[in-house]
Amino acid sequence: MMRLLSIDPSLRGTGFAILENAERVLRCLHYGVIKNPPSLSVPEALLRIDNVLCVLIEEYQPEMIVLESVIYVQSYSTAILLGAARGVVLLLAAKEKLPIHEYPPKRVKQAVVGHGGATKNQVAFMVRALLGLRETPPSDAADAMAIGLTHLRTQALVLPEGRGKKSRATSWKKFLEQSEKTQKLVIPS
Repeated sequence: MMRLLSIDPSLRGTGFAILENAERVLRCLHYGVIKNPPSLSVPEALLRIDNVLCVLIEEYQPEMIVLESVIYVQSYSTAILLGAARGVVLLLAAKEKLPIHEYPPKRVKQAVVGHGGATKNQVAFMVRALLGLRETPPSDAADAMAIGLTHLRTQALVLPEGRGKKSRATSWKKFLEQSEKTQKLVIPS
């Protein structure tokens, strides 16, 4: 069994999801968005992100944190705020002694939707389908779930190949074929 806390950090809307892979069954145990209103100062918003994530870690006991890697943004102020939110997550992982795995946005979209230029709606739709959710999650939570799914499905797809080497599925078609063989999907309770 593998359980992880997946996070899409942002100062005003941090998406999170607790995902689990138990006996090749992927489940989303809990998800949501930490919404910080503009009335909260930056330090207050960062503290709130930390507090919510601490509660999630205590309640669900994840083995790791999965995070979207640094992305390019055009605004310096946006980059600084995004970096501050990421910093909270990195510090929390260090304090809790949880390993961190990071995936770039294009790889996440490719793993979940099939192409790196997918829209937020496409990601949310595929996350709903892959996890058997009854409703489409908010985009920030869907992004967090997609990051976690990328990790869980990538880990499941490490296949032995000649001479002791390992390889990962390199095409979307191969990814889906292997995924069907290694993953069963269930509707979470």
